[in-house]
Amino acid sequence: MDFVRQGEMKFKVIARRNKLLGLWAAEKMGITGETAKEYSKEVVASDFEEPGDDDVVRKVMKDFAEKDVGVSEDQLRQEMDALLGVALGQIKSDSA
Repeated sequence: MDFVRQGEMKFKVIARRNKLLGLWAAEKMGITGETAKEYSKEVVASDFEEPGDDDVVRKVMKDFAEKDVGVSEDQLRQEMDALLGVALGQIKSDSA
């Protein structure tokens, strides 16, 4: 796989992970249906603020604090790591 395709794959996997994270976070906050899908899009969009995951973590942790959801930053990052594997599997099966 060439460098450009690797970059595209990484981008797709991170975006998918953030979408899954948004859906997971929405569920934790009691958000369902279309509202949950919209929230997951906000999480994906928050990743464009700066390189790395800190912008996503900040957004979700702020939203958790507002909704009084008892999830620590460590737990959030663990979920992000777990969902990265899920997202990679989904993207690979999508492009197979």
